Amino acid sequence: MADKKQSAPEKVEKTSISRRNFLKGVGTGTVAAAVAPTVLIGAENAAEAQTGEAITSATIQLDINAKMYQVEVEPRTTLLTVLRDSSDTSGNRVDLTGAKLICDRGECGGCTVTVDNKPVYACMMLAIDAQGKQITTVEGLAEGDTLHPVQEAFIQHDAMMCGFCTPGFIVSAASLLRENQKPTLEEIKMGLSGNTCRCGTYPFIFDAVETAARKM
Repeated sequence: MADKKQSAPEKVEKTSISRRNFLKGVGTGTVAAAVAPTVLIGAENAAEAQTGEAITSATIQLDINAKMYQVEVEPRTTLLTVLRDSSDTSGNRVDLTGAKLICDRGECGGCTVTVDNKPVYACMMLAIDAQGKQITTVEGLAEGDTLHPVQEAFIQHDAMMCGFCTPGFIVSAASLLRENQKPTLEEIKMGLSGNTCRCGTYPFIFDAVETAARKM
């Protein structure tokens, strides 16, 4: 299957903020807030007391499905929160809800996306750490109206029941087949071991991945 052509992302000015400086600013502001009252009490004759200003949010750029998004995030904001619940600085929702919020602790794989072609739990990655990387969600696998072979195979084999885990499985399977186009059944099981299906449709999922592999 030919590599997906991606349009050049819109050029935006790179942010200079890093995770280290971001968190350092938050820590500085917290300490300053705690110390300032004591300083003021002990320096009654001082003209003024200097306090640090906490960094509570920052504007960052994220490359998601070959499109640039400029979003404002807090230090604790995860990539999953940006995908599902955030709006860009123009007020437009990112609205990529394929990645699911299920366990929120990096155990079920329902929020799997790829970051620089590697599967990642979006609930466990800070949004600020995703700067400068290529993020692909399940919505970004299709080429226009043409589904990815894994998506087609999941439909063909009815490899879903409730559907909550399905996007994560599809992203993980697509990532597996990108690295290994002829996996054995054991390699498929290992490649999808980070994803959980509570409905127990594993046999259909494995069949779907084997079918997709033959089409790629």
